Amino acid sequence: MRVLVTGHNGYIGTVLTPMLAAAGHDVVGLDSNLFGACQFGPWSEPVPSLRKDIRDVTREDVEGFDAVLHLAGLSNDPLGNLDPELTYEINHRASVRLAKLCKEAGVERFIFSSSCSNYGSAGDDFLTEESAFNPVTPYGKSKVMVEQDVAPLADDNFSPVFLRNATAYGVSPFLRFDLVLNNLTAWALATGRVYLKSDGTPWRPIVHIEDIARAFLAVLEAPREKVHNQAFNVGRTEDNYRMSELAEIVVETVPGSRVEYAPDAGPDKRNYRVDCSKIQRVLPEFKPQWDARRGARQLYEAYLQHGVSVEDFEGPRYKRIDHIKHLMAAGRLGADLRWKEQVPQA
Repeated sequence: MRVLVTGHNGYIGTVLTPMLAAAGHDVVGLDSNLFGACQFGPWSEPVPSLRKDIRDVTREDVEGFDAVLHLAGLSNDPLGNLDPELTYEINHRASVRLAKLCKEAGVERFIFSSSCSNYGSAGDDFLTEESAFNPVTPYGKSKVMVEQDVAPLADDNFSPVFLRNATAYGVSPFLRFDLVLNNLTAWALATGRVYLKSDGTPWRPIVHIEDIARAFLAVLEAPREKVHNQAFNVGRTEDNYRMSELAEIVVETVPGSRVEYAPDAGPDKRNYRVDCSKIQRVLPEFKPQWDARRGARQLYEAYLQHGVSVEDFEGPRYKRIDHIKHLMAAGRLGADLRWKEQVPQA
């Protein structure tokens, strides 16, 4: 299939695009390259690409594709909180506009990278795709709004699918350190402390980025009737952990480390665990390969190889919101998150 991947140079996209190409798909990427300077490991772009802000995509950009896999957007809660209205402009309105352009251009499948953040503050019960939305951040709200506005576009010629990814983890050429397992492992190696900023009680489902990529591939290649206008929680039901449990896994992985709570650690209102049995039932070809212990080991070994410091992962080199603020302060990026200069190449 001929496939367009938006956000292909991001944390997940740089893992997904080579997997799609290896499966024999004709892949093109589209990315504004906001985080091109956040490269963690070796990377050479494996597919042809368009350098473009998702807000500026035209019908011509999406014509001729069988499917669009839409990952582009502001990618976490702190970044979404920077300017909530801008979050809705980019994550919600631009995404709905893109879906409409795809439908007009005859793109048959639109796979949206949604999030389990849709469930927000939900407590201890397992949540299915039928559970109520309760997002608590602009990021989570923007994902819900896209699903609610794109689902009605479905018809015999246009099939949207919504992948509600659990909290991602794992090594990527453009690694994010703001994600819980990535962050805890980095703190443990750099300082000897597994540093928890909450009281450890909240539940969080997690999933490796390679398994997220496998879910996209499975949905892309599935018969239309199996996935048409469906939502799927992406991960494994057994990979729901309390934050304190993840901390203990990191302690087991990183020699000499210990758990330490931040002075202001308290409950986190983002508290939910999800049931992922639907994707396993509907798409048995989706076979996750990772769990938290194996992922922590992968992260630890990568950090040992590349070297990490607190200044790196808590500063503008890798922390997405600090990187954005750095680009703004340098006059390279406007308050609207548009480049003030020629878009950098990857």
